[in-house]
Amino acid sequence: MIRSAALEDVPVIHAMIRELAEYEKVPHEARATQEQLREALFGERPAAFAHIAQAQDGEAVGFSLWFLNFSTWRGVHGIYLEDLYVRLGARGGGYGKALLAELARICVERGYERLEWAVLKWNAPAIAFYEALGARPQDEWSVYRLTDDALRRLGSGPGPAPDSAPGPVRG
Repeated sequence: MIRSAALEDVPVIHAMIRELAEYEKVPHEARATQEQLREALFGERPAAFAHIAQAQDGEAVGFSLWFLNFSTWRGVHGIYLEDLYVRLGARGGGYGKALLAELARICVERGYERLEWAVLKWNAPAIAFYEALGARPQDEWSVYRLTDDALRRLGSGPGPAPDSAPGPVRG
């Protein structure tokens, strides 16, 4: 069963985020707190949304966490899937597909034209799973990210001079 996450799911979502970070071999990067998740998902102005995959016994065995993006070319919103995770013992039970199908249903229902996510290049089982569903890699794009010191340096400086602006940036 797939359902929208509720406030009482925050601890299990937080635990699964930690499990995902372990799986991806970067546990030190998962610094989000339960309070941050509560605010992002259920605060006054939620910025993210989540769904829970539940086993028949009611146990949460997976989750998806997502937010809206916007395509300037298509002129409509889409969904960016930040995390999709199914606990090890529940993999192969259809939970991942059901979570993705729920997001696809939301896209269709709301007129969103894209459901996008990133996958680590070494995660062959996930890549095979996504491609079997009809998803295709966007190989012509490279993902860039500013974090930590580089983000602070750029964000605290005076900004670029008018004649040093880069060419067009499309995201």
